[in-house]
Amino acid sequence: MRDERDLPWLAEPLRALRDDSRGHAIILHGGQGSGLFDLALRAAQAWLCEQPPAPCDHCASCHLVKTHGHTDLRVLMPETLQLALKWNVGSDSDGGDAEPADGESKSKRKPSKEIKVEAVRQAIDWAHTSSGRGRGKVLVFFPADAMNTVSANALLKTLEEPSLGMRVLLCVDDPERLLPTIRSRCQRVRLAAPTWDTATAWLEQQGVADTEALLRANGGEPLAALAASQEGLTAALWAALPAQVQQGNGQLLLAMAVPQAVRSLLQVCHDAMAVASGADARYFPAHRWPAHPGWAELLDWQKALMRAARFEDHPWNAGLLVEALLAQGSRALASSQVSQPGGTSAPPGTGRVATLRT
Repeated sequence: MRDERDLPWLAEPLRALRDDSRGHAIILHGGQGSGLFDLALRAAQAWLCEQPPAPCDHCASCHLVKTHGHTDLRVLMPETLQLALKWNVGSDSDGGDAEPADGESKSKRKPSKEIKVEAVRQAIDWAHTSSGRGRGKVLVFFPADAMNTVSANALLKTLEEPSLGMRVLLCVDDPERLLPTIRSRCQRVRLAAPTWDTATAWLEQQGVADTEALLRANGGEPLAALAASQEGLTAALWAALPAQVQQGNGQLLLAMAVPQAVRSLLQVCHDAMAVASGADARYFPAHRWPAHPGWAELLDWQKALMRAARFEDHPWNAGLLVEALLAQGSRALASSQVSQPGGTSAPPGTGRVATLRT
C-alpha cells in the first residue's frame, strides 16, 4: 500500500479529503495512473485512524487498514481486479458475486469484470451494523463504474440515508460514467495529475528513461508511465507509432492488449484532428502530421475508436479488430502534404476537436 511519501502529489488531496470534505458520499475522480486507489485507501485510513492527526500509521486501526483486515473498511471491486491487485483473494466480502450462479463453483467460472448486485447488497447490510472500533465505517468502490445498473440502483438508498458514521467513496476516472442519480447524491473531489516537473522527477527517481515521451503517452500520469516503461515501451517506439498508423503497419499495436491499442489509436487520431484544426499535437508533438487529412474520414475513425473503447471488454478477435481500426486510420491520414510540428489552419467548416480522456 503506497502513501504520500511514495507518491508525494497525494499529500494535498489527502489533506483536503481529511479536513475539508463534509459529505458522507464522495466521488473521487481522476486518472488511475496518478494513484486514485492509493489515495482512496489513505483517506479511509485517515477517517478510521485512532490517533489524529491522521493517518498516524502507528495505531491499531492504521495497522489493520494496511493489512486489509479492518472490520470497518470494505472495498468492492471486480473479481478480475481483486486477482490483479491480490486484494483479499478468495474472500466474498470484496467485489464480485456473493454466490456462484446455478451452483457453479467459483473455480469453474471466469472472474467477474463487474461489481455485482449481490456484493453491493451484502455491503449495504454490513453498513447498517455497528462499527467494530467506534470510528465509523468506510465503503470504497473501485472503480465505481464497474457497477452495473442494478448494482448502482441498489446503492441509492444508502447514499440518500446513510447509517451513522458511514462514509462511501466512489473512485472513478470520469464521473459521467456513473448514473445521474448517483452523481446527484455525492460530493466530488478531483485528483489532478501531478505537475510535469513533479512527475518527471519522480519517474527519474524510479530509474525510468524517456520520461517526457512516456508521460505524454500516458496523459501525464506517472504510475501509468512507469508501468509502460516496465512493459518495454520506449520513446523511439512511441514516436514511431503515427508513421506506422499512416503506413498501416500494426507492429507495435498488435503487441498490445485491445484496450491499450484502442487508446493509442485514439491518441493518434486526437493529434491528427488537433493539427488539422490549427492546434498543437499533444501526444506526438515531433511528428510531421498531414496538413489536410480527410476531415470526414477522421471523424468516422474517431467514432469507430470510441465505439470500440466502450466495448473494450467484449471478447473481440483482437487481431482483426486492431487491424480494421488501423486500416481505417491509415485511410483517414492519407495525404501528400505534411505540416511542421505545431499544426496548420483548419479546413473550412471543421468542428471542435473532441478532448481525449486518458
